[in-house]
Amino acid sequence: MMLFVFVGVLSRLSFLEAQSKQKTGAQPQSRVQELKTKVEELKKQRDRLRAEIFVHQVTSEILLSCLLLGIHDFFLFILGGYDVIKTNQDKCLCFSLATAYQGDILETYNIEISVSQPLRIIRHNIPPFIPVMTLAEETDMQKNIRRFLDTLSLHLNAFTMRKQQLKLVKEQHLSVEVLETNALCSLLVLMLTEPNTNTALLCSLDYSDHTRGLPTRVTIQCEGTLDLSGSPQWQKNTALLQNTPVHEALQIMRKTGQII
Repeated sequence: MMLFVFVGVLSRLSFLEAQSKQKTGAQPQSRVQELKTKVEELKKQRDRLRAEIFVHQVTSEILLSCLLLGIHDFFLFILGGYDVIKTNQDKCLCFSLATAYQGDILETYNIEISVSQPLRIIRHNIPPFIPVMTLAEETDMQKNIRRFLDTLSLHLNAFTMRKQQLKLVKEQHLSVEVLETNALCSLLVLMLTEPNTNTALLCSLDYSDHTRGLPTRVTIQCEGTLDLSGSPQWQKNTALLQNTPVHEALQIMRKTGQII
C-alpha cells in the first residue's frame, strides 16, 4: 500500500514540475510561486515516504536474519536495553549496550556481529581489558546470542560502577589518598587517617568478581601501635566497605568520626 502511495506522489510531482516549466512564461507570478510551493511540499512528502520505506525494508531484513538464527525474542533486545541496527556491512547487526550508575546513563558501547553462520564479532569499541572473545566462547554465542549480550552487559556495567565510584572518591573525599588502582578498577588501595591518633590506615579493596560493583574482599592495615584486628567498630567498617559503594561507605565513616 505504501509503495502505491509513493509511486502516486512521484507521478504527481513529475507532472507538477513539467507543468511549472511549461507555464512559467504564461502564468502570473503568483501562480508560478504557488506551483513551486506545491512542488516543494511534494518533495518533502516524497522524502518522508522514502525514509519510511527504507526503515520497513531494514526492519524486515533484520527480522528475517533473526528468525533464521532462531532469535525469536528479537524485540526483547530492544525492550531489554539493547538497541540494534543493520550496518552497511553485509548481514551484520550492531548492538548498543548502555551502562548506567545510580540512574544516570554513562558510556554506551557498540559491538558489530555478522549474522552469517557461524556468528562472528566484526568490531567493537569495548575496552581491551574486557575479555569479549572469551565471554563469547563461555556463553556459547553461536547458540545463545542473548546470553552473550547479557553477560557482556553485566561486565560493562560492573566496570562502569567501579570506575564511577573511584571518580566520586576522588571528588568527594579529598583527605583520602588513592595509592593504587588499575584499568579495570578491580583493585583499589586507599590511604585513610584515623582522627584520634592521626594514624595512617591502608585500606585495600579487591574486586575479584568482575561482574559486580562491590568488592569481594576488604582488608584494613595500620602502622604504629594501633591494633584494629579486635576492634568491633573496625570490623563493622570492613563489612560496610564490602557491602556499600566505597564513596558512600567513606562518607558514613567520616560522619561517625572513624576517619578524617
